[in-house]
Formats: sequence, structure tokens, C-alpha cells
Amino acid sequence: MQLLLVSDTHVPSRARRLPDDLLAAIATADAVVHAGDWTDTDTLDLLESLSRRLIGVHGNNDGPALRARLPETARADLGGLRLGVVHETGPAQGRERRCAERFPDLDVLVFGHSHIPWDTTTARGLRLLNPGSPTDRRRQPFCTYMTAQVQDGRLGGVVLHRLPPRT
Repeated sequence: MQLLLVSDTHVPSRARRLPDDLLAAIATADAVVHAGDWTDTDTLDLLESLSRRLIGVHGNNDGPALRARLPETARADLGGLRLGVVHETGPAQGRERRCAERFPDLDVLVFGHSHIPWDTTTARGLRLLNPGSPTDRRRQPFCTYMTAQVQDGRLGGVVLHRLPPRT
């Protein structure tokens, strides 16, 4: 199973539209995971129409229309992999401990908010992934998203994709 992980799209405030490379990657994904801060319902509608399966949450910049359609946290069983999604996990310092305590029943937690790519594993084996942002690199050198594979209930092949600069 092929996953596409994305967060903090911020359309139209940070970009007029999602990058073509990201949209093309959706076609090969069995599931798209969005960790919040969509900022518009048009992006949610687009990803719902393009995705085989969409798992998403709302973020701190998402208004009432998005909050009415998306939960604060989401969970999914993906071929035996216990996946969770949340927008905010708090400061980087202590993140592994806090997330392991808050989500003891998960194998993988996808989060956003910082726009900073993150890939760590807690002492008990919870994998924490932040795909960054495909539209707002903030202090990062590139806009980003992630892909990964699930096979036999295990996550593998995690790749951070750097997007070309917008013109």
C-alpha cells in the first residue's frame, strides 16, 4: 500500500494551488494523509475527489467549515498498521515522550503545524512523521511532502520529497 503524507497546504494564503508534483503523486497513492491546516474547503474537496482514500484532520488555521468536516485526530488501520493523524504535537523538545504517552496504541503518528520535516521513532517504537509543507517552506530550504509504503502491517520506504521552487 502506497501512502502520500502532506500537511500545512495553506491554500490560498501561501500558494494559489497545490504543486503539480504533489497532485501527480496522489494518483499513485492508495491513501492520502493530511495533517491539517488546509485553510480552504476547495483543497479538501480536491483531495477527496483525487484520492482513493483520504485521512485528514483540521489544524489551528482551519475555520468552522473545515472543522465541521474534519476531526481533530484521526485513526486508521492500514493493512495492519495502526496510523494516527493530528495537527499539533507541541514543542520539539519532549515530543517523543508526549506522543508515546498520548498515543500508546499507534504504530505511526503523522503530524504537522511546524512546516519542519520530522522522522523519529520513540523508545517504545512509535514512528513520528511530519511531511513539512508543500506550499510554505518557512525556515526550510524546500517545500516538502512524504511518501511511504505499508506492507504486512509495517511502515517502510519513507521518502521526503523536495519540491522545486515556485515560479
